[in-house]
Amino acid sequence: MIRRVEIAGRLRIGEGTPPVFIAGPCVLESGELAFALAEFLSSLAARLSISVIFKGSFDKANRSSVRSYRGPGEREGLRILAEVKSRYGLPVTTDVHEPRQAAIAAEVVDLLQIPAFLCRQTDLIVAAGETGLPVNIKKGQFMAPWDMANAVEKVAATGNRAVLVTERGTTFGYNNLVVDFRGIPAIRETICPVVFDATHSVQLPGGAGSASSGERRFIAPLARAAVAAGADGVFLEIHPDPGRALSDGPNSLPVRDVEPLVRSLLSVRAAVEGTIAAGKGPEERRSRGRGRGRTGSTTARKGGKRDGT
Repeated sequence: MIRRVEIAGRLRIGEGTPPVFIAGPCVLESGELAFALAEFLSSLAARLSISVIFKGSFDKANRSSVRSYRGPGEREGLRILAEVKSRYGLPVTTDVHEPRQAAIAAEVVDLLQIPAFLCRQTDLIVAAGETGLPVNIKKGQFMAPWDMANAVEKVAATGNRAVLVTERGTTFGYNNLVVDFRGIPAIRETICPVVFDATHSVQLPGGAGSASSGERRFIAPLARAAVAAGADGVFLEIHPDPGRALSDGPNSLPVRDVEPLVRSLLSVRAAVEGTIAAGKGPEERRSRGRGRGRTGSTTARKGGKRDGT
C-alpha cells in the first residue's frame, strides 16, 4: 500500500497531510488564459497556505465530436505549462494519451495524469511509471474502486511507487454519472492516496449531443462530501467564463467561486480531524499535535526523492 506521495520535491499528498488542490482549465486555450489562472491560483495558495498544482491539457483526445477543440498540441501546450511553472512557481500536470507522450511531457510536468478511459492501457501506464514522475490515474467510469489496485500495480512494477488514484464518478444509465463515496476510503485505506475530481463527477457524458454537459450546482456539495469521506486532494476545472470555455464549460467552476469553495473544504477537513482527535485519549491527542505543523506546509516544502511511502 502507498500512504504518501511526494510531488515536485516540495509537497506531499496522503496520510497525515493537508488536502492538495489540482486546478486549472480543462484544456489549454491560450497562454493568456493559463497565466491569468495560474496567477490567481498562486495567490490563493499563498493566501490560504495550501498546496496547489496547476492542471491544463495540451490535447483532449477523448472529445465527443471530431469537430470539438482539442487543444494547442504538444509543443505549444508544454511551452505554456513550462512558463506557468517558471513564472508562478506552481507544480504542473497534464494528461497523456499515448506511451510516447509520457517521456515528452515528463521533461516539463511534475505529475503525469492518465485519463479515465485509459486507466487499463498497460503500455501507457507503464510508460508513465518509467519516467519516475508521480502518476495520477483517473478511475475509469466502468471500474470498481478496489479494481484500481491493478492499475496502480502496473506503475509500481516499474519501481515507481508515487501513484495517486482520482475518483470521478461511475456511469449510471445514459448520460449520467454517480459518485459512490464508499470508494474514497476503499482506495485510500488499501491502495494509495485518493483525489476527488469534483468537476468531472458532475459531468453528463455526451449530454449535449456532440459534447458533454454537466450540472455545476453539484460541484460544491460533492466536494464537501468527498473531503468528509477522507479525500487527500480535490481536482477542480476552473474558468473565468465557463459559458465560453472551449471544453467542459458546463461542469467547470467559475473562478469567483473557487476561494469560497476551498475555504469551505478546509473547514470540513478541520471539523473531521477535530472529531477524530476528540475520539482519542489525551496522550494520543498530544502526540498527534506534536507531529503536525500548523498547515502541513513545512513538510510540503521539504525536498526529497520522487517516491511514495
